[in-house]
Amino acid sequence: MQPRIPRQSAQEQDCRHPDAPADAATLSDELAAVVSGARRRATRDGDRQIDTAHLLHSLLEHDPDVYAVFGEGPQIARLLGYLVQRTIGYGLRWQGTVEDSGAVPVVMHGEGFSPLAASAMEQACRRAAERGDPQARGVDLLASIVVDPQARAVEVLARAGIDADTVRTRIDEHRDEYVAGGEAAR
Repeated sequence: MQPRIPRQSAQEQDCRHPDAPADAATLSDELAAVVSGARRRATRDGDRQIDTAHLLHSLLEHDPDVYAVFGEGPQIARLLGYLVQRTIGYGLRWQGTVEDSGAVPVVMHGEGFSPLAASAMEQACRRAAERGDPQARGVDLLASIVVDPQARAVEVLARAGIDADTVRTRIDEHRDEYVAGGEAAR
């Protein structure tokens, strides 16, 4: 049986647009592992595309800097609970639908990703390039995921009692710490 989501190597998981300059940011090894984890999760869930909730779940599992954004406490436990429950009820209404709010331009080269997830991947690379980092990190992707209020990840955050704007603010306030943490892990 063929997987519904195309498999991609780490090089193919490059988040740059084909017309992007050669010095545009690429995925860090850690972020490539996040994408692979999200791909496995989407396949296991029976979804046709990786969406922002798959990416959020994989970020929390694989990136300690992203986990640190949320801190300890009941909110992170609720968030993980909602993400785990996705395949057993919560989120089943998403199966067979495309995650696209219409608020962001559709990204055509993001094969295997929902339009919002593909856009978030590109935005993560732009964020990294803007700060002069050649590689996008998990916090770049998290910041890009929580931008669109129609994203599935934002819906999951809201159900867990976590405000997406607060997450974005926390990332921006502690940006240097998260980036330094990611660079230290290399």
